[in-house]
Amino acid sequence: MTAPGTALQGAVESDTPVSRLHEHASYDPADFEVPTGREEEWRFTPLRRLGGLHGADPLPAGAVTVEIDAAPEVKVEKAQRGDPRVGATYVPTDRVSARAYASFTEATVISVPAEAVTSAPTVITVRGQGIDGAAFGHTVVDVGPMARATVVLDHHGSATYADNVELVVADGAALSVVSLQDWADDTVHLSHHHVQLGKDAKISHTVVTLGGDLVRIVPSVTYTGRGGDAELNGLYITDAGQHQEHRLFVEHSVPDCKSRVLYKGALQGDGAHSVWIGDVLIEATATGTDTYEYNRNLVLTDGARADSVPNLEILTGEITGAGHASANGRLEDTHLFYLMARGIPYDEARRLVIRGFFGELLAKIEVGEVRDRVAQVVEAELA
Repeated sequence: MTAPGTALQGAVESDTPVSRLHEHASYDPADFEVPTGREEEWRFTPLRRLGGLHGADPLPAGAVTVEIDAAPEVKVEKAQRGDPRVGATYVPTDRVSARAYASFTEATVISVPAEAVTSAPTVITVRGQGIDGAAFGHTVVDVGPMARATVVLDHHGSATYADNVELVVADGAALSVVSLQDWADDTVHLSHHHVQLGKDAKISHTVVTLGGDLVRIVPSVTYTGRGGDAELNGLYITDAGQHQEHRLFVEHSVPDCKSRVLYKGALQGDGAHSVWIGDVLIEATATGTDTYEYNRNLVLTDGARADSVPNLEILTGEITGAGHASANGRLEDTHLFYLMARGIPYDEARRLVIRGFFGELLAKIEVGEVRDRVAQVVEAELA
């Protein structure tokens, strides 16, 4: 039997009593049955809108372009599927992720040397060229020991696209990642982001989902040494007809590690649907774990729906702390009343309250240009 997180070219199972949602992994799409929508991991996802990414039939080739504006300290390479750096830390855990791994043409590998401190963000721009046909991708970000780096994943255009992103943070290193999904309204995007943290390593991972017809992002975290610290943040605005789904899995198997999850969304318009699933597993070996996850959604209009499901699976009582919270609701009338009583019109008061709702997350985006751009989009959406 193979421990979770170990990469093998085939099906992977574990004798550790982990959640059944994450116990099966494989590089081969054939090892996963075609989902029907009755499975727990697919029950919220409208499969008919996936453009066939989850199916068994061959798909015509789609096109995306990948452009990289790298920091001078960073090495950028292209790699094939057999490269030992590709798939070394992540084994796909569902059929679409496995299909993306089996189908990408060329992987992008970003390497940050040990002890380097990058002087600028590395920006990876993925631009879709149309929804006819399916495109697949793979990205590896490898941060060496004691290094510091910032990476932005910027998605534009129209596409039917599935990809995997491996984020490897070595001992004592720190990585800040912002993934911006600013797709056109017809796009389908399914992506897995897997983080592997070494001893005393830290990641700040922020997902911003604003566009697309259907977007499903699945971040996951594993630890390989004590002192690992994962901060997972998310901001999303779901408009009429959009389906936005964020599924997180944090696997604590090493003592004295920390995780914090904070996702916030606002929904407006008929048929707007957001899904947030937060799974945290604390294994028997993970004594001293400190974890908390929080999701909050503002439902701004009738006809919008937010599903929020936090889960904790704790297999040891010797932890520092573990908790979760979830809340869906309307704007607080008292907040609006307070502002309107001071002469602020209703529409402006509404914008101020929502801006404050997202303010904490915007402040966590370390790249100023990206933070300002997201703030502008939020303002435009609310208008």
